[in-house]
Amino acid sequence: MPVPDRFDAFRIHNDDAGYRSGIEQIAVDDLAHGEIDIAVVHSSVNFKDALAGTGKGKILRRFPLVGGIDVAGHVVASRDPAFKEGDAVLVTGSGLSETRDGGYAQYARIEAKWAVPLPAGLSLRESMILGTAGFTAALALLRMRENRQTREHGPLAVTGATGGVGSLAVDIFSSAGFDVHAVSGKPEHADYLKSIGASAVLGRDALATTRPMESARFGGGLDNVGGPMLVSLLAQTVPYGNVASAGLAASADLDATVMPFIIRGVSLLGVASAGTPRDVRDRVWQHLANDWKPRHLDAICTREIGLADLPAIFDTMLAGGAFGRTLVTL
Repeated sequence: MPVPDRFDAFRIHNDDAGYRSGIEQIAVDDLAHGEIDIAVVHSSVNFKDALAGTGKGKILRRFPLVGGIDVAGHVVASRDPAFKEGDAVLVTGSGLSETRDGGYAQYARIEAKWAVPLPAGLSLRESMILGTAGFTAALALLRMRENRQTREHGPLAVTGATGGVGSLAVDIFSSAGFDVHAVSGKPEHADYLKSIGASAVLGRDALATTRPMESARFGGGLDNVGGPMLVSLLAQTVPYGNVASAGLAASADLDATVMPFIIRGVSLLGVASAGTPRDVRDRVWQHLANDWKPRHLDAICTREIGLADLPAIFDTMLAGGAFGRTLVTL
């Protein structure tokens, strides 16, 4: 199936006319280089996409670029023998909407080294409900497991639990057999969090301590918020538990002490999904398609939109209104 001469793309500019983004018609040769051309079926909306699309964060390193850090679709042309026309593939992170054109377009041109064949057990739709958010949550669990995290350590806390990464972490961690305590400042969504796998839903006050050490109540967890909440989670983690840091929705600051580390042996693990090495990337996606596959993807997908709806979703997300996952359908 040949790529049409022109097609729709949500493109981001920053030039003498200012920072702006919107739908425009482009040609495939306007895209960054790559060995495979994809007819895009789905993408998704992540916090990073909202920052990039509005200019509220310095995400893009060159302009203009097509937005969208996630993409899934079918190969329509390949200049790499590893892929052929018709193959279903996905890409997350890997420089998309940062140094190269991303998934908010009807067609994408991708470097073959980052294209992941769609794993058996996942549909293209499911892969993008997961997207970078699900990949990040699963990567956090992989890092914790590699550092000897077990169910016996106790419940895993998930902060920012109603957001995309948080919701998927609740489902993924519980699917993997862990007891999950969701931490959220949105009590109206407590039933939702329990329905996707949380055994308990805690208010933000559960992580409001300012003391360097508290009674240990969590086996570890995933923090999407940063700042005082991450500090408090560290202070309440059991000996040799692991806390993974994956976000800064509240703050990029970390005003902590070393006491949880040197007294309890707590580990703070960084989770940087965008540049994950390919061998680790493949392991994570195999887990997501099999033993860690979330059981409630349809419930977590709270919105399905087209390209024209992106600006409104960006504004909602940056205003703290993120809830579940937003799927983009081309």
